[in-house]
Amino acid sequence: MYKRLSIVMFPILLVALIGTGVWGYLEHQEKNSVLIKAENQYQRAFHDLSFHVDKLHTELGNTLAVNSTSQDAYKKGLINVWRITSQAQNEISQLPLTLLPFSKTEDFLANIANFSYRAAVRDLSKQPLDEKEMKTLNTLYEHSGEISTELRGVQSKVLQSNLRWMDVELALAKQDNPHDNAIIDGFTTVDKKVGEYPEIEWSPTVMSVYQNRNMSMLSGQEEGIDQIKQKAAKFLSLQDSSPLQVVENGAGTENQSYSVSMPKQGTSDGNLYMDYSKKGGQLLWYSAMREVPSKQLDLRTARDVAAQFLDERDYKEMTAVSYDEYNNIANMTFATHKNGIINYLEKVAVKVALDNGEVIGMDAADYAYDKKERQINAPKLTDAEARKTLSTNFKVESADKALIRNDIDEEVQCYQYIGRVNGGIYRIYINADSGAQEKIDRIGSEEAQLRT
Repeated sequence: MYKRLSIVMFPILLVALIGTGVWGYLEHQEKNSVLIKAENQYQRAFHDLSFHVDKLHTELGNTLAVNSTSQDAYKKGLINVWRITSQAQNEISQLPLTLLPFSKTEDFLANIANFSYRAAVRDLSKQPLDEKEMKTLNTLYEHSGEISTELRGVQSKVLQSNLRWMDVELALAKQDNPHDNAIIDGFTTVDKKVGEYPEIEWSPTVMSVYQNRNMSMLSGQEEGIDQIKQKAAKFLSLQDSSPLQVVENGAGTENQSYSVSMPKQGTSDGNLYMDYSKKGGQLLWYSAMREVPSKQLDLRTARDVAAQFLDERDYKEMTAVSYDEYNNIANMTFATHKNGIINYLEKVAVKVALDNGEVIGMDAADYAYDKKERQINAPKLTDAEARKTLSTNFKVESADKALIRNDIDEEVQCYQYIGRVNGGIYRIYINADSGAQEKIDRIGSEEAQLRT
Protein backbone atom coordinates (compact mmCIF):
# COMPACT_ATOMS: atom_id res chain seq x y z
CA MET A 1 0.00 0.00 0.00
CA TYR A 2 2.79 2.41 0.95
CA LYS A 3 4.68 1.49 -2.18
CA ARG A 4 1.67 2.28 -4.32
CA LEU A 5 1.11 5.54 -2.42
CA SER A 6 4.74 6.57 -2.91
CA ILE A 7 4.48 5.80 -6.63
CA VAL A 8 1.53 8.18 -6.86
CA MET A 9 2.88 10.94 -4.56
CA PHE A 10 6.46 11.07 -5.81
CA PRO A 11 5.68 12.61 -9.22
CA ILE A 12 3.20 15.02 -7.61
CA LEU A 13 5.80 16.19 -5.08
CA LEU A 14 8.43 16.37 -7.82
CA VAL A 15 6.19 18.58 -9.95
CA ALA A 16 5.40 20.75 -6.90
CA LEU A 17 9.12 21.05 -6.10
CA ILE A 18 9.98 21.99 -9.67
CA GLY A 19 7.09 24.48 -9.73
CA THR A 20 8.30 26.06 -6.49
CA GLY A 21 11.80 26.31 -7.90
CA VAL A 22 10.57 27.91 -11.12
CA TRP A 23 8.36 30.32 -9.18
CA GLY A 24 11.28 31.26 -6.92
CA TYR A 25 13.56 31.73 -9.91
CA LEU A 26 11.00 33.96 -11.69
CA GLU A 27 10.45 36.00 -8.51
CA HIS A 28 14.21 36.41 -8.16
CA GLN A 29 14.49 37.47 -11.79
CA GLU A 30 11.63 39.94 -11.43
CA LYS A 31 13.18 41.40 -8.27
CA ASN A 32 16.54 41.72 -10.00
CA SER A 33 14.85 43.39 -12.96
CA VAL A 34 13.22 45.98 -10.68
CA LEU A 35 16.51 46.62 -8.85
CA ILE A 36 18.43 47.00 -12.11
CA LYS A 37 15.81 49.42 -13.43
CA ALA A 38 15.94 51.48 -10.21
CA GLU A 39 19.75 51.50 -10.25
CA ASN A 40 19.78 52.63 -13.89
CA GLN A 41 17.37 55.47 -13.08
CA TYR A 42 19.49 56.59 -10.12
CA GLN A 43 22.69 56.47 -12.17
CA ARG A 44 21.10 58.44 -15.01
CA ALA A 45 19.75 61.10 -12.62
CA PHE A 46 23.14 61.42 -10.86
CA HIS A 47 25.20 61.76 -14.04
CA ASP A 48 22.63 64.20 -15.49
CA LEU A 49 22.86 66.22 -12.25
CA SER A 50 26.65 66.41 -12.53
CA PHE A 51 26.35 67.47 -16.18
CA HIS A 52 23.75 70.17 -15.48
CA VAL A 53 25.62 71.69 -12.51
CA ASP A 54 28.70 71.90 -14.76
CA LYS A 55 26.51 73.40 -17.48
CA LEU A 56 25.08 75.88 -14.94
CA HIS A 57 28.59 77.08 -14.12
CA THR A 58 29.32 77.53 -17.83
CA GLU A 59 26.07 79.40 -18.51
CA LEU A 60 26.63 81.78 -15.59
CA GLY A 61 30.08 82.50 -17.01
CA ASN A 62 28.61 83.12 -20.47
CA THR A 63 26.06 85.53 -18.99
CA LEU A 64 28.74 87.47 -17.14
CA ALA A 65 30.78 87.73 -20.34
CA VAL A 66 27.96 89.60 -22.11
CA ASN A 67 28.33 93.32 -22.77
CA SER A 68 26.49 95.26 -20.06
CA THR A 69 24.40 97.09 -22.66
CA SER A 70 23.14 93.89 -24.32
CA GLN A 71 19.97 93.35 -22.30
CA ASP A 72 18.52 90.78 -24.71
CA ALA A 73 21.63 88.62 -24.27
CA TYR A 74 21.36 88.96 -20.49
CA LYS A 75 17.72 87.90 -20.63
CA LYS A 76 18.58 84.86 -22.77
CA GLY A 77 21.43 83.89 -20.43
CA LEU A 78 19.29 84.24 -17.30
CA ILE A 79 16.51 82.15 -18.85
CA ASN A 80 19.05 79.44 -19.66
CA VAL A 81 20.36 79.56 -16.07
CA TRP A 82 16.79 79.14 -14.76
CA ARG A 83 16.09 76.25 -17.15
CA ILE A 84 19.31 74.38 -16.29
CA THR A 85 18.85 74.92 -12.54
CA SER A 86 15.29 73.59 -12.75
CA GLN A 87 16.59 70.46 -14.48
CA ALA A 88 19.20 69.98 -11.74
CA GLN A 89 16.52 70.34 -9.06
CA ASN A 90 14.40 67.73 -10.81
CA GLU A 91 17.34 65.31 -10.91
CA ILE A 92 18.03 65.77 -7.20
CA SER A 93 14.41 64.84 -6.50
CA GLN A 94 14.96 61.53 -8.34
CA LEU A 95 17.86 60.47 -6.09
CA PRO A 96 17.43 58.64 -2.75
CA LEU A 97 18.59 61.60 -0.66
CA THR A 98 15.63 62.01 1.70
CA LEU A 99 17.67 60.74 4.67
CA LEU A 100 20.84 62.57 3.62
CA PRO A 101 21.66 66.19 4.58
CA PHE A 102 21.49 67.97 1.21
CA SER A 103 19.02 70.73 2.00
CA LYS A 104 21.54 73.59 1.85
CA THR A 105 22.48 72.67 -1.71
CA GLU A 106 18.82 72.34 -2.68
CA ASP A 107 18.08 75.76 -1.17
CA PHE A 108 21.07 77.22 -3.02
CA LEU A 109 19.79 75.91 -6.36
CA ALA A 110 16.25 77.09 -5.57
CA ASN A 111 17.60 80.59 -4.90
CA ILE A 112 19.51 80.59 -8.19
CA ALA A 113 16.37 79.49 -10.05
CA ASN A 114 14.27 82.25 -8.48
CA PHE A 115 16.95 84.90 -8.92
CA SER A 116 17.45 84.11 -12.62
CA TYR A 117 13.72 83.76 -13.38
CA ARG A 118 12.62 86.93 -11.64
CA ALA A 119 15.46 88.93 -13.18
CA ALA A 120 14.74 87.54 -16.67
CA VAL A 121 11.00 88.23 -16.72
CA ARG A 122 11.32 91.91 -15.87
CA ASP A 123 11.94 94.54 -18.51
CA LEU A 124 15.74 94.75 -18.43
CA SER A 125 15.77 97.70 -20.82
CA LYS A 126 13.98 99.75 -18.14
CA GLN A 127 15.31 97.97 -15.06
CA PRO A 128 18.75 96.49 -15.86
CA LEU A 129 20.72 94.40 -13.39
CA ASP A 130 22.22 96.70 -10.76
CA GLU A 131 25.66 96.52 -9.18
CA LYS A 132 24.53 94.26 -6.31
CA GLU A 133 22.84 91.83 -8.70
CA MET A 134 25.96 91.66 -10.87
CA LYS A 135 27.98 90.93 -7.73
CA THR A 136 25.50 88.17 -6.89
CA LEU A 137 25.91 86.69 -10.38
CA ASN A 138 29.70 86.60 -9.92
CA THR A 139 29.30 84.89 -6.54
CA LEU A 140 26.94 82.30 -8.03
CA TYR A 141 29.45 81.65 -10.80
CA GLU A 142 32.24 80.98 -8.28
CA HIS A 143 30.11 78.78 -6.01
CA SER A 144 28.60 76.75 -8.86
CA GLY A 145 32.14 76.04 -10.09
CA GLU A 146 33.13 74.68 -6.67
CA ILE A 147 30.00 72.51 -6.45
CA SER A 148 30.60 71.22 -9.98
CA THR A 149 34.18 70.24 -9.07
CA GLU A 150 32.99 68.34 -5.99
CA LEU A 151 30.28 66.50 -7.94
CA ARG A 152 32.73 65.56 -10.67
CA GLY A 153 34.94 64.08 -7.95
CA VAL A 154 32.07 61.95 -6.71
CA GLN A 155 31.27 61.00 -10.30
CA SER A 156 34.87 59.81 -10.86
CA LYS A 157 34.68 57.57 -7.78
CA VAL A 158 31.35 56.14 -8.93
CA LEU A 159 32.75 55.29 -12.37
CA GLN A 160 36.12 53.98 -11.19
CA SER A 161 34.74 51.75 -8.43
CA ASN A 162 31.39 50.86 -10.06
CA LEU A 163 29.56 52.17 -6.99
CA ARG A 164 25.83 51.47 -6.78
CA TRP A 165 23.09 53.86 -5.69
CA MET A 166 21.09 50.90 -4.37
CA ASP A 167 23.82 50.49 -1.73
CA VAL A 168 23.33 54.16 -0.80
CA GLU A 169 19.58 53.65 -0.37
CA LEU A 170 20.17 50.51 1.72
CA ALA A 171 22.78 52.20 3.92
CA LEU A 172 20.57 55.24 4.53
CA ALA A 173 17.54 53.09 5.31
CA LYS A 174 19.48 50.93 7.80
CA GLN A 175 21.64 53.78 9.16
CA ASP A 176 24.45 51.21 8.89
CA ASN A 177 27.64 53.31 8.95
CA PRO A 178 26.21 55.45 6.14
CA HIS A 179 29.24 57.73 6.00
CA ASP A 180 31.47 54.84 4.97
CA ASN A 181 29.78 55.06 1.57
CA ALA A 182 31.76 57.17 -0.94
CA ILE A 183 28.61 58.60 -2.56
CA ILE A 184 27.10 59.61 0.78
CA ASP A 185 30.45 61.04 1.84
CA GLY A 186 30.69 63.09 -1.35
CA PHE A 187 27.18 64.56 -1.11
CA THR A 188 27.67 65.35 2.60
CA THR A 189 30.88 67.21 1.73
CA VAL A 190 29.10 69.21 -1.00
CA ASP A 191 26.29 70.23 1.37
CA LYS A 192 28.75 71.15 4.11
CA LYS A 193 30.71 73.34 1.68
CA VAL A 194 27.52 75.13 0.54
CA GLY A 195 26.55 75.69 4.18
CA GLU A 196 29.88 77.43 4.80
CA TYR A 197 29.41 79.97 1.99
CA PRO A 198 29.02 83.58 3.18
CA GLU A 199 25.48 84.91 3.04
CA ILE A 200 24.62 85.93 -0.52
CA GLU A 201 23.03 89.36 -1.01
CA TRP A 202 19.93 88.34 -2.96
CA SER A 203 17.96 91.24 -4.36
CA PRO A 204 14.73 92.17 -2.51
CA THR A 205 12.61 91.05 -5.48
CA VAL A 206 14.08 87.55 -5.18
CA MET A 207 13.94 87.24 -1.43
CA SER A 208 10.28 88.29 -1.34
CA VAL A 209 9.54 84.75 -2.54
CA TYR A 210 10.79 83.40 0.78
CA GLN A 211 9.03 85.85 3.05
CA ASN A 212 6.41 83.46 4.37
CA ARG A 213 3.26 85.00 5.69
CA ASN A 214 2.89 84.87 9.45
CA MET A 215 0.46 86.25 12.00
CA SER A 216 2.76 89.14 12.92
CA MET A 217 1.91 90.71 9.54
CA LEU A 218 -1.73 91.15 10.57
CA SER A 219 -3.07 94.36 12.05
CA GLY A 220 -4.98 94.71 15.31
CA GLN A 221 -4.50 93.68 18.92
CA GLU A 222 -4.05 90.16 20.23
CA GLU A 223 -7.36 88.63 21.24
CA GLY A 224 -8.20 86.10 23.93
CA ILE A 225 -10.23 82.91 23.96
CA ASP A 226 -13.47 84.64 25.07
CA GLN A 227 -13.25 87.19 22.25
CA ILE A 228 -12.65 84.45 19.69
CA LYS A 229 -15.64 82.52 21.06
CA GLN A 230 -17.85 85.57 20.56
CA LYS A 231 -16.61 86.05 16.99
CA ALA A 232 -17.13 82.39 16.13
CA ALA A 233 -20.63 82.40 17.64
CA LYS A 234 -21.54 85.49 15.61
CA PHE A 235 -20.17 83.90 12.42
CA LEU A 236 -22.24 80.75 13.07
CA SER A 237 -25.33 82.77 14.15
CA LEU A 238 -25.33 81.11 17.58
CA GLN A 239 -27.05 82.66 20.58
CA ASP A 240 -25.05 80.48 22.98
CA SER A 241 -21.28 80.06 22.59
CA SER A 242 -20.94 77.31 25.22
CA PRO A 243 -20.77 74.42 22.67
CA LEU A 244 -17.66 76.00 21.11
CA GLN A 245 -14.29 74.58 22.12
CA VAL A 246 -11.28 76.89 21.62
CA VAL A 247 -7.64 75.78 21.70
CA GLU A 248 -4.61 78.06 21.33
CA ASN A 249 -1.90 77.02 18.85
CA GLY A 250 1.75 78.07 18.44
CA ALA A 251 2.11 79.95 21.72
CA GLY A 252 5.27 82.05 21.69
CA THR A 253 5.74 81.79 17.91
CA GLU A 254 4.95 84.09 14.97
CA ASN A 255 1.96 81.93 14.04
CA GLN A 256 -0.22 82.08 17.11
CA SER A 257 -3.78 81.11 16.32
CA TYR A 258 -6.92 79.60 17.79
CA SER A 259 -8.68 76.44 16.63
CA VAL A 260 -12.42 76.40 17.23
CA SER A 261 -14.56 73.26 17.06
CA MET A 262 -18.17 72.36 17.77
CA PRO A 263 -20.28 69.20 17.37
CA LYS A 264 -22.37 69.29 14.20
CA GLN A 265 -24.45 66.42 12.94
CA GLY A 266 -24.01 65.36 9.34
CA THR A 267 -20.39 66.52 8.99
CA SER A 268 -17.66 64.08 8.00
CA ASP A 269 -16.56 63.42 11.59
CA GLY A 270 -19.41 65.02 13.53
CA ASN A 271 -17.70 68.39 14.05
CA LEU A 272 -17.24 71.76 12.38
CA TYR A 273 -13.91 73.56 12.60
CA MET A 274 -12.59 77.13 12.37
CA ASP A 275 -9.20 78.80 12.70
CA TYR A 276 -8.65 82.39 13.85
CA SER A 277 -5.45 84.41 14.11
CA LYS A 278 -4.56 85.52 17.62
CA LYS A 279 -3.43 88.92 16.36
CA GLY A 280 -6.46 90.79 15.07
CA GLY A 281 -8.80 87.83 15.58
CA GLN A 282 -9.10 87.24 11.83
CA LEU A 283 -10.98 84.20 10.52
CA LEU A 284 -8.62 82.10 8.41
CA TRP A 285 -10.84 79.18 7.45
CA TYR A 286 -14.07 77.38 8.26
CA SER A 287 -15.05 73.78 7.52
CA ALA A 288 -18.22 71.78 8.02
CA MET A 289 -17.48 69.28 5.25
CA ARG A 290 -19.81 66.37 4.56
CA GLU A 291 -20.87 64.03 1.80
CA VAL A 292 -23.27 65.66 -0.64
CA PRO A 293 -25.32 62.80 -2.13
CA SER A 294 -27.23 64.67 -4.81
CA LYS A 295 -27.40 67.89 -6.80
CA GLN A 296 -30.56 69.98 -6.49
CA LEU A 297 -29.17 73.48 -7.13
CA ASP A 298 -27.34 75.02 -10.08
CA LEU A 299 -24.21 77.16 -9.88
CA ARG A 300 -26.10 80.43 -10.25
CA THR A 301 -28.14 79.67 -7.14
CA ALA A 302 -25.03 78.52 -5.26
CA ARG A 303 -23.27 81.74 -6.24
CA ASP A 304 -26.14 83.83 -4.86
CA VAL A 305 -26.17 81.78 -1.64
CA ALA A 306 -22.43 82.27 -1.17
CA ALA A 307 -22.64 86.01 -1.93
CA GLN A 308 -25.38 86.48 0.69
CA PHE A 309 -23.41 84.37 3.20
CA LEU A 310 -20.36 86.62 2.79
CA ASP A 311 -22.35 89.85 2.90
CA GLU A 312 -24.05 88.84 6.16
CA ARG A 313 -20.61 88.21 7.71
CA ASP A 314 -19.18 91.62 6.77
CA TYR A 315 -17.30 90.56 3.65
CA LYS A 316 -18.68 93.50 1.72
CA GLU A 317 -18.41 94.48 -1.94
CA MET A 318 -17.37 91.03 -3.11
CA THR A 319 -17.91 89.59 -6.59
CA ALA A 320 -17.57 86.00 -7.81
CA VAL A 321 -14.51 85.61 -10.07
CA SER A 322 -14.26 81.84 -10.56
CA TYR A 323 -16.48 78.77 -10.27
CA ASP A 324 -16.17 75.02 -10.50
CA GLU A 325 -18.07 71.98 -9.31
CA TYR A 326 -16.91 68.63 -7.90
CA ASN A 327 -18.79 65.85 -6.07
CA ASN A 328 -21.97 67.96 -5.96
CA ILE A 329 -20.08 70.81 -4.25
CA ALA A 330 -19.73 74.27 -5.81
CA ASN A 331 -16.30 75.84 -5.27
CA MET A 332 -16.30 79.59 -5.82
CA THR A 333 -13.79 82.38 -5.34
CA PHE A 334 -14.92 85.92 -4.52
CA ALA A 335 -12.76 89.05 -4.73
CA THR A 336 -13.31 92.61 -3.52
CA HIS A 337 -14.90 94.82 -6.21
CA LYS A 338 -14.57 98.45 -5.17
CA ASN A 339 -14.23 101.76 -7.03
CA GLY A 340 -14.48 99.93 -10.34
CA ILE A 341 -11.48 97.63 -9.60
CA ILE A 342 -11.58 93.89 -8.93
CA ASN A 343 -8.95 93.25 -6.24
CA TYR A 344 -7.76 89.65 -6.68
CA LEU A 345 -5.45 90.01 -3.67
CA GLU A 346 -8.43 90.23 -1.31
CA LYS A 347 -10.16 86.98 -2.10
CA VAL A 348 -12.26 84.38 -0.29
CA ALA A 349 -13.02 80.81 -1.41
CA VAL A 350 -16.43 79.37 -0.53
CA LYS A 351 -17.82 75.82 -0.81
CA VAL A 352 -21.58 75.33 -1.18
CA ALA A 353 -23.38 71.97 -0.98
CA LEU A 354 -25.61 71.65 -4.05
CA ASP A 355 -28.21 69.49 -2.33
CA ASN A 356 -29.54 72.17 0.05
CA GLY A 357 -27.36 75.26 -0.41
CA GLU A 358 -25.47 74.96 2.88
CA VAL A 359 -22.09 76.69 3.03
CA ILE A 360 -19.78 73.88 4.16
CA GLY A 361 -16.39 75.50 3.77
CA MET A 362 -14.60 78.83 3.49
CA ASP A 363 -10.95 79.88 3.12
CA ALA A 364 -10.35 83.52 4.08
CA ALA A 365 -6.57 83.47 4.69
CA ASP A 366 -5.74 85.53 1.59
CA TYR A 367 -8.36 88.10 2.56
CA ALA A 368 -7.00 88.32 6.12
CA TYR A 369 -3.38 88.82 5.04
CA ASP A 370 -3.95 91.12 2.04
CA LYS A 371 -6.87 93.27 3.18
CA LYS A 372 -5.57 96.82 3.53
CA GLU A 373 -5.99 100.34 2.24
CA ARG A 374 -4.12 100.81 -1.04
CA GLN A 375 -3.38 103.96 -2.98
CA ILE A 376 -4.11 102.98 -6.58
CA ASN A 377 -2.98 105.53 -9.13
CA ALA A 378 -4.76 106.25 -12.39
CA PRO A 379 -3.57 103.93 -15.17
CA LYS A 380 -1.15 105.34 -17.75
CA LEU A 381 -2.91 103.55 -20.60
CA THR A 382 -6.52 103.93 -21.63
CA ASP A 383 -8.76 100.95 -22.25
CA ALA A 384 -8.51 101.55 -25.99
CA GLU A 385 -4.68 101.62 -25.86
CA ALA A 386 -4.53 98.42 -23.81
CA ARG A 387 -6.86 96.59 -26.23
CA LYS A 388 -4.39 97.20 -29.06
CA THR A 389 -1.98 94.75 -27.35
CA LEU A 390 -4.51 91.88 -27.64
CA SER A 391 -4.51 89.37 -30.48
CA THR A 392 -6.71 90.41 -33.39
CA ASN A 393 -8.37 86.98 -33.11
CA PHE A 394 -9.38 87.58 -29.49
CA LYS A 395 -13.03 88.67 -29.31
CA VAL A 396 -13.52 90.75 -26.16
CA GLU A 397 -16.82 90.15 -24.34
CA SER A 398 -16.19 92.12 -21.15
CA ALA A 399 -13.57 94.44 -19.67
CA ASP A 400 -12.74 95.48 -16.10
CA LYS A 401 -9.91 96.99 -14.13
CA ALA A 402 -8.16 94.54 -11.81
CA LEU A 403 -5.41 94.43 -9.22
CA ILE A 404 -3.37 91.22 -9.35
CA ARG A 405 -0.04 89.81 -8.18
CA ASN A 406 2.13 88.97 -11.19
CA ASP A 407 4.76 86.25 -11.69
CA ILE A 408 7.43 88.20 -9.82
CA ASP A 409 5.11 88.88 -6.88
CA GLU A 410 4.45 92.55 -7.69
CA GLU A 411 1.04 94.11 -7.19
CA VAL A 412 0.05 95.48 -10.59
CA GLN A 413 -3.05 97.24 -11.91
CA CYS A 414 -4.35 95.66 -15.10
CA TYR A 415 -7.14 95.75 -17.60
CA GLN A 416 -8.92 92.41 -17.41
CA TYR A 417 -10.41 91.22 -20.69
CA ILE A 418 -12.65 88.18 -21.00
CA GLY A 419 -13.23 86.90 -24.49
CA ARG A 420 -13.07 84.03 -26.96
CA VAL A 421 -10.33 82.66 -29.17
CA ASN A 422 -9.67 79.23 -30.69
CA GLY A 423 -12.92 77.84 -29.31
CA GLY A 424 -12.14 78.70 -25.69
CA ILE A 425 -12.93 81.50 -23.25
CA TYR A 426 -9.96 83.28 -21.67
CA ARG A 427 -9.27 85.95 -19.08
CA ILE A 428 -6.29 88.11 -20.08
CA TYR A 429 -4.62 90.68 -17.84
CA ILE A 430 -2.85 93.61 -19.57
CA ASN A 431 -0.63 95.85 -17.43
CA ALA A 432 -2.42 99.21 -17.27
CA ASP A 433 0.89 101.12 -17.22
CA SER A 434 3.16 99.22 -19.61
CA GLY A 435 0.77 97.27 -21.84
CA ALA A 436 2.59 94.00 -21.03
CA GLN A 437 0.53 90.82 -20.82
CA GLU A 438 0.83 89.82 -17.16
CA LYS A 439 -1.29 86.66 -17.01
CA ILE A 440 -3.76 84.60 -18.99
CA ASP A 441 -6.27 82.10 -17.57
CA ARG A 442 -8.55 79.73 -19.44
CA ILE A 443 -12.07 79.84 -18.05
CA GLY A 444 -13.50 76.46 -17.04
CA SER A 445 -16.61 74.93 -18.54
CA GLU A 446 -18.74 75.62 -15.45
CA GLU A 447 -17.94 79.33 -15.44
CA ALA A 448 -18.32 79.46 -19.21
CA GLN A 449 -21.88 78.16 -18.88
CA LEU A 450 -22.70 80.95 -16.44
CA ARG A 451 -21.50 83.49 -18.97
CA THR A 452 -23.86 82.31 -21.72
